[in-house]
Amino acid sequence: MANIGTKTLNDGAKIPALGFGTGGAHFGKSADAAASLAIKAGFTHLDTAQAYQNEDSLGISIAEAGPSIRPKLFICTKLTLLPPGKSVREAFLESLKKLQIDYVDMFLIHSPMFVVGRMKEVWEEIESFQKEGLAKTIGVSNFRVGDLEELLKTAKVIPAVNQIEYHPYTAKSAQPILEFNKKHGIATESYGGLTSIVKQPGGPVDPVVAKIRQRLISTTGKQDITDAQVLLKWLEAKDLIILTTTSKWERLQEYLAASSLPPLTAEEVQAIDDAGSQVHFRRYQIMKHMDAPYVANAPAPKL
Repeated sequence: MANIGTKTLNDGAKIPALGFGTGGAHFGKSADAAASLAIKAGFTHLDTAQAYQNEDSLGISIAEAGPSIRPKLFICTKLTLLPPGKSVREAFLESLKKLQIDYVDMFLIHSPMFVVGRMKEVWEEIESFQKEGLAKTIGVSNFRVGDLEELLKTAKVIPAVNQIEYHPYTAKSAQPILEFNKKHGIATESYGGLTSIVKQPGGPVDPVVAKIRQRLISTTGKQDITDAQVLLKWLEAKDLIILTTTSKWERLQEYLAASSLPPLTAEEVQAIDDAGSQVHFRRYQIMKHMDAPYVANAPAPKL
């Protein structure tokens, strides 16, 4: 396995700081080939969700990796919008079955929009999964400050993680969430961190990243440093857990190699922040509630 660093969560669990996600381009598609490639490359943190509709294919990859690999893996899945009549426990146990495992390392509420009016009871159910050892760590995803405040009013267990879309073009709007998370000991996990160069190229962040890449090349003598690695170092400087994805072997190697590069300077981090603040762009529109003011019991989105 690759030498990926870990971060210690508020419940004492250690989570690999860099993870492989099966959302994005893998959404609704079989992810077993890509996930198997990621495991082979050295990724141990594997992220999926009920909404991605590919837990079963990730389960194939986990099973094919062999039983000796399972203890080395950190597997996360997420609760989506439940169909009428299905309980949280039923959905969770169905996820375990699809993944072909008897516990997950982390289970998250995928969005507060999926538990409108039921956040307290759903979180209590998830807390019970942790007590039973079915989910070693529990947390949330796409929660705004107001959502977290609502949850913490009754929660017995503070979420260990809040997973959000975080890249230079959402960083400014997400700053209050990062500050709230830090205040309450909740780790922030970034997905979509390469959006500014992959999904929204040509913006003000690009020339800043290119300049930093040239500085790193001059400093290290490595000619193959990429813009993606610069952004991964920017996320690393923010002390975030990072999720990324690809189906290409060379990209997996590129992402893993970023950890061995020198850190960005404080001035370089600020330069990316400043450039990113000039544009607001959210890639994942199903989570557009993140840009709306918090309203208790707002209607759930249609999937």
